[in-house]
Amino acid sequence: MSSLVEKGLSISKNALFSVFINKAGKLLGRPFKVILVLNETAEKLASKESGDNKFKQLFSVAYTLIRLVRSYVSGDYRQVETSTIVSGLGVLLYVLSPIDLVPDFIPVVGFLDDLALISWFVSKFQDELEKFREWEGTHATEAAGTSSTAGQPNESYTKAEKLPAVAELGHS
Repeated sequence: MSSLVEKGLSISKNALFSVFINKAGKLLGRPFKVILVLNETAEKLASKESGDNKFKQLFSVAYTLIRLVRSYVSGDYRQVETSTIVSGLGVLLYVLSPIDLVPDFIPVVGFLDDLALISWFVSKFQDELEKFREWEGTHATEAAGTSSTAGQPNESYTKAEKLPAVAELGHS
């Protein structure tokens, strides 16, 4: 998988990705729009086109990234650098965008650059993701009063159809 990380590193240095980083920085001040991006990205990751393949671990990390940004935007979790959130949101915007280095309409290959960028993010910010997962496990334990599933994402985190609708977020 190191070649995937190396490919992600080269994408992260590309001028096109810097456009997504700039957009992410501007979006961070607009929580409602960030939530829409998170929901759309989760739907894309859960789509039939992304398939059931050997990159499931990266999909799991992408969902963790979505939860991290969502918790940051909601104010529930702030023990992370803003630059990490901006980078993560930039990655999610890149994944969501149909216009990237390898267009997503190309079967399999079109999704590999997205996975490579997620892989790069994981390698660069693994400590931040682990701290968030630990916080998430503690938070889930406190909220549910049980520790049997703490640290394991439940279905509501891994199924796009379980994400809150716009109306549930208090917006119309």
